[in-house]
Amino acid sequence: MSQTQTEAYVLTRPARQMSGLIFASPHSGRDYSPDFLRQVALDRSTIRSSEDAFVDRLFDSAPGLGAPILVARAPRAFVDLNRSADELDPGVIEGIFRAPHNPRISSGLGVIPRVVAGGRAIYRGKLSLAEAEARLGRFWHPYHQALAALVEETRAQFGEAVLIDCHSMPHEAIEAHTRPGQPRPEVVLGDRYGATAGREVMDRIEAAFAGAGLRVGRNTPFAGAYVAQAYGRPSRGVHVVQVEIDRALYMDEVRVEPLPGFEGFRELISGVVAELVQPPGVALAAE
Repeated sequence: MSQTQTEAYVLTRPARQMSGLIFASPHSGRDYSPDFLRQVALDRSTIRSSEDAFVDRLFDSAPGLGAPILVARAPRAFVDLNRSADELDPGVIEGIFRAPHNPRISSGLGVIPRVVAGGRAIYRGKLSLAEAEARLGRFWHPYHQALAALVEETRAQFGEAVLIDCHSMPHEAIEAHTRPGQPRPEVVLGDRYGATAGREVMDRIEAAFAGAGLRVGRNTPFAGAYVAQAYGRPSRGVHVVQVEIDRALYMDEVRVEPLPGFEGFRELISGVVAELVQPPGVALAAE
């Protein structure tokens, strides 16, 4: 395996890429700088409530199984890599007077978030436009340059690229969107209702998670955001599926700590990764 580390991301590649599968985790970054923490109006635990904590660890078997994984280092509360660079919120950035009509910006979840989970304000005041642009230049653009290059080289090598955009979802969000008497999904796959991935790709990913004993739903309540919209082009052989995993399966959401059974769940997800990465009829050798 080989690894490239920058202040924006860590890219880990397999010794040999086995298929067109790519994994990425844009929201598991946990490099909370002292300067950032001095700016915020929240304690350390609360500022982490929007983070997809430990998702990178759940999928970190990918390189050993033959697929690259790109992991963000900056936390979501600092800059959201699953938003467009122009989703700037006038509610938190000085000098922005008009924002596009966008429910994510309206709710405080633009590319520079104004709030964390539960609508709790991150800052006491506003940030300068220069600071917002500096964050995009240092973290957003390098991450997406790396992701775009990885997608394109994979498509060129294998004829297609399948990007698994790895996320976690609050348990309460699943409860709120599940009808009484209906089984609650533990994994939600998002493809923008068929716009960002082919049906066979979605079916295969669903089968891998379901085969591991997990209840799988599609597109509700999470259908995929910027990464899926920007990169998913099934007609060009680029498929993107956003994967959301119920946090209650592996972590204490209040303390932001792994549960005692974390390693067992991580092994279960490693089995899903192996099922997806391994081309039919090819046995993987341990590295």
